[in-house]
Amino acid sequence: MELFGNYLMAFIETGGLFAPILFISFHLLRPLFFLPVVFICISGGILFGAVAGTLYSIIGITLSSIIFYFIITWMPKSFNKLVRVKKKMIGQNSELTTSQITLLRLVPFIHFHLLSLCLIEISANFKDYTKSSLLSNIPLAFVYTSIGGWISNLTPFHIFVFLTALLPFIYILRRKEIIINWQEFFQVGIKSKHSSI
Repeated sequence: MELFGNYLMAFIETGGLFAPILFISFHLLRPLFFLPVVFICISGGILFGAVAGTLYSIIGITLSSIIFYFIITWMPKSFNKLVRVKKKMIGQNSELTTSQITLLRLVPFIHFHLLSLCLIEISANFKDYTKSSLLSNIPLAFVYTSIGGWISNLTPFHIFVFLTALLPFIYILRRKEIIINWQEFFQVGIKSKHSSI
């Protein structure tokens, strides 16, 4: 798959004036080829430089998020299935904030569209989702395009230290409220009452 990605990047590089359009289109086709967002952002920095590569990556990632929004809302059964999987992974009553999702997007092995699903859940409407998606994509595109070459040369130990440093920020930026359904609350109260008798 990496060889295929390198071939496509070489194709974009020879695109001339259409290279930015090809690069943004490649962001949209990325899920079909199972390529990570990080790989494309790093390639954008190599092909176009830090500023232009970041801008093109932001456009491409945001358009990819918008397409995901329309596809997933068009298929409610798949949406509900993904929400159940997300709840098993993250927890039944926990919701991530936009700040947490922004930080989690910097972690390369967390699925990009799983975090987009979390944004859909906390957004009031499409406009709110698009705004949150754009804001959460900017650091991802900036970090991996600007210093992507530097990060890709890090040892596994340095990557572990970087990810460990992100964990306290994810905890600090968490949502400070817990939502408990009436049935769950009273069921717990009834169980504790019976256990004390």
